[in-house]
Amino acid sequence: YHFTYDLNYFSIFSIDMNHNSIILILRYSIMSMFLLSVGMSLALTHQNTIKWSSIRKRMLQLGISALLISISTHIIFPSSWIYFGILHFILFASLITLPLLNFPKVTLILVFIIPLGSAMGLLHLHYFYEKLQIPIILPLHSEDLVPLFPWLAIVLLGTLIVHYNYHQKIFTHKIFDLNFPINKILKKMGQNSLLIYLIHQPILFTTFKLYFIFFSK
Repeated sequence: YHFTYDLNYFSIFSIDMNHNSIILILRYSIMSMFLLSVGMSLALTHQNTIKWSSIRKRMLQLGISALLISISTHIIFPSSWIYFGILHFILFASLITLPLLNFPKVTLILVFIIPLGSAMGLLHLHYFYEKLQIPIILPLHSEDLVPLFPWLAIVLLGTLIVHYNYHQKIFTHKIFDLNFPINKILKKMGQNSLLIYLIHQPILFTTFKLYFIFFSK
């Protein structure tokens, strides 16, 4: 997705990233996998009791990473910098989800109510955006905006998958067998997913920049 974004940004070809149906399906599929994994990870990590040391470490990592994203995009895209992208969302959604881990029935209700309320225009954070827009100079358009509603429902759904043990049916499937070399690679990538997320776009951007400097006429 980001490779396509960069091709568009550097005008190698033109595509409407916000309205092209294939691109939107790709974006929303990636986000859904991200956020389902977040919910499942939270439920598995804190299945018996909330591990506060793990929470502090995780929040610190996400907080610093999200801040770096905001600062770097403010430099590159001053009129459309990222103030609430995927990492910001994961940070806040994780904190909201933690108290609900032991209340699966409430969570199940929310999984249905949140998308419905969002689709009807009843659940949103427009008020907070309007209040914060002037004090911290929020842009009218952001390069990556992940609204809390309805995407919080996907994180909550991830916790329910674990609570009702559907994850065991999923991960015992033969396609996840670690005897396959590709799965060992994917496991290693999954264990370093935050690092990969942080460095992949700077690498792509630098590669395109160098290409234009040395090879483009």
